[in-house]
Amino acid sequence: MRKSFALNTEPHVADVGGTELKFEPEVMGDEFLDAYAEMREGQEAKGVDLDNLGDANPADVRRVVRSLRVFLARQMLPESAADFLRVNVIDATGTVLATFDDQGGPDGLAEAEAFAAEEPGRRIVDVLRFPTRVVVELLEWVVELYGGGDRPTTSSSASATTSRPSGKRGTAASPSKASTRTPGR
Repeated sequence: MRKSFALNTEPHVADVGGTELKFEPEVMGDEFLDAYAEMREGQEAKGVDLDNLGDANPADVRRVVRSLRVFLARQMLPESAADFLRVNVIDATGTVLATFDDQGGPDGLAEAEAFAAEEPGRRIVDVLRFPTRVVVELLEWVVELYGGGDRPTTSSSASATTSRPSGKRGTAASPSKASTRTPGR
């Protein structure tokens, strides 16, 4: 018996409000899992639960969202990745003072942060600004594309637990208990 498997050769495209982000046609499993594990470790290190942002420190949330962007960029074609990670330092009026190419990693923002810290009122913003909701939706889409539809398993103790079924448990007999035995079985 012979089975053939097709490989994607065309990039996947995410259209976010008219901005196209191009993702690799295929991503090797180990590279995807390594990038996913690094993102999760960064999230856990900051103690941020993306399902409960209300209790989180805003600076930690920014770092976690940045780690999501870095993870996503690792799955993109180089041009899209560079655009997705580029940051501006702006002043209080919103004027762009400088643009920095952040090629990812937790220390990739160091130069932009140092420049922003030189004057009060300066802050760092992404060149491609998207609502956090969209970044999380991109994450879910990428996991579905490359991870087979399920979030990869990691050794994380912070993995989500299964939801409890809603409502009360019924008292009816299960069909297996109600069925009759067939002679000879």
